[in-house]
Amino acid sequence: MSFDVGQARDARLEGTGEPWTLVFVREFRQAPPVVWAALTDPAELDQWAPFIPERDLNERGPTTFTMVDGDVREDLPAVVRVVEAPKVLEYTWGEDLLRWELEASGEGTRLTLRHTLIEASDTASVATGWHVCAVVLRHLLDGDPHGVIRGREAEKYGFAELKEAYGKVLGL
Repeated sequence: MSFDVGQARDARLEGTGEPWTLVFVREFRQAPPVVWAALTDPAELDQWAPFIPERDLNERGPTTFTMVDGDVREDLPAVVRVVEAPKVLEYTWGEDLLRWELEASGEGTRLTLRHTLIEASDTASVATGWHVCAVVLRHLLDGDPHGVIRGREAEKYGFAELKEAYGKVLGL
């Protein structure tokens, strides 16, 4: 595939062991309200995120995220806990906790994702997954949509090599 997902960068682990919190930072050219819409609108999430939400994430309360890997679909419970548009979005995903923080940075947005890994996880794989999602999101927001990359399809884009690099970045 000719789509370049780039290099491992801008990620770290916080905490003293399980649960770890993966902190992932990315810059976008668009203002926070534009990035916020991509984090909360199901139609936009379906173009870049690892799941499809059953509803808009702009309202607190329970929902379901459907993981998609080719023909395999798995519904996972989620609860939107914090909605402070366009600055903070926090929700559970299974047992994990995700907190998205948006802040104006020049004319764009600095996005910080804090993914607390409660369920046993391969942290380097999680970082790699979010990395690929963020690259697809950047293309979507820049008006050059690639299409979502989920599950085993990520292997076509150098997932294994990127995962190894994130293992080093995270000191694993």
